[in-house]
Amino acid sequence: MSKSYLAVLAVLLVAALLGMAVAEDPGYLLIAWRNVSLETSVWVGLAFLLALWLTLSLLRALVRLLNASGRKINPWSRHNRQRRAHQVTTRGLLEFAEGHWKTAQRLLHRAAPAADQPLINYLAAARAAHEQGDYAGADELLREAYESTPKAEVAIAVTQAQLQLARGQYEQALATLTRLRKRYPKHVFALKLMSRLYLRLQDWERLEALLPELRKQKVLPADDLQQLEREVYKALLQQAGERGKHQAPGDMHPLTSCWQRVPKGLRQDQDMLAVYCVQLRLLGLDTLAEEALRAELRQNYSDHLMHLYGLLEGADPQRQLATAEKWLSAQPHNPVLLLALGRLSLRNQLWGKAREYLEASFHSKKDIQTCAELVRLLDQLGEVAASQQVLRQGFELMAGDLPALPLPQRALPAE
Repeated sequence: MSKSYLAVLAVLLVAALLGMAVAEDPGYLLIAWRNVSLETSVWVGLAFLLALWLTLSLLRALVRLLNASGRKINPWSRHNRQRRAHQVTTRGLLEFAEGHWKTAQRLLHRAAPAADQPLINYLAAARAAHEQGDYAGADELLREAYESTPKAEVAIAVTQAQLQLARGQYEQALATLTRLRKRYPKHVFALKLMSRLYLRLQDWERLEALLPELRKQKVLPADDLQQLEREVYKALLQQAGERGKHQAPGDMHPLTSCWQRVPKGLRQDQDMLAVYCVQLRLLGLDTLAEEALRAELRQNYSDHLMHLYGLLEGADPQRQLATAEKWLSAQPHNPVLLLALGRLSLRNQLWGKAREYLEASFHSKKDIQTCAELVRLLDQLGEVAASQQVLRQGFELMAGDLPALPLPQRALPAE
């Protein structure tokens, strides 16, 4: 049996029951107001109310239909304006993605007032204006963005700071980010932009103060943060070395003070130690540098540190030479170690030993510094022929880097 057949039977059954109820007792309904009265049966009253409800429902549906039709037909209706704004915004964003800055700015700006999210239009239009070099126009668009969406001040300030950084307007960017971080100190991207700004300004002191927060907020990957720390403290050590040249006697040296601020893990970094010791050497504090390098070389030998160690004059040159000679047994043909030993032998006025070490270093690796040291020593020892021979070998090292150019025939020696 079909569902429609069952539905017809149900309607007929309800109608029959309703007819029986009306025939048995129609009821009585009286409505009186002032001098007017209305008498009818209860069932007629109910039918009137039902008809009234149906009429009102139909009228409301008709009004909705007319409004919907008006929105679609009327080109200036809010619905149509938003639809057109959405289409223009989409075109503008596509032009922006393709790098057509002028067209993108025009489309996005035009659609912004009627767009669902005008902030997106204004921010993208500002970036398009910036790409065209229209910085004043970009700032004006950011102002309009704030007027359209005052609650988006963070997004607008971040965009403004990015554009100012890109333009090289570092003072304005600093003011923008300082204001933003004062109100929102935990904003991660603002913190990242601030670190980038300090790096460009080479404001190492403020960047150092920012490092703990960068680590806490995990703004940068661990490797990038470690690299940034190295760069910061290397620059701080160099600055401290410059200040140390004008240090008043008796005061704590700024270089050693700065070294104590370097994190323990970085103080064990050989490149960082080399920077510190180079600054000590430039200030004439060879003794401190020699002690620091000797302690590190005993733990972890490094050619870079060994080269620097050979340039220093420690408190006890004999002890310094003896210490370095202990490392020779593990690497007897290391040219860097042999050069350092030659220089330390010269410092101890051991000319024969210095010559042996320098010749062994030059034999192991032809190096211009080793050549210069050996030529200078041989010349002072009066061995002109040997000095000239080493000098020619050194010249051959330099001649290898010269361009191939025409040269005259070699002149015969005068008789």
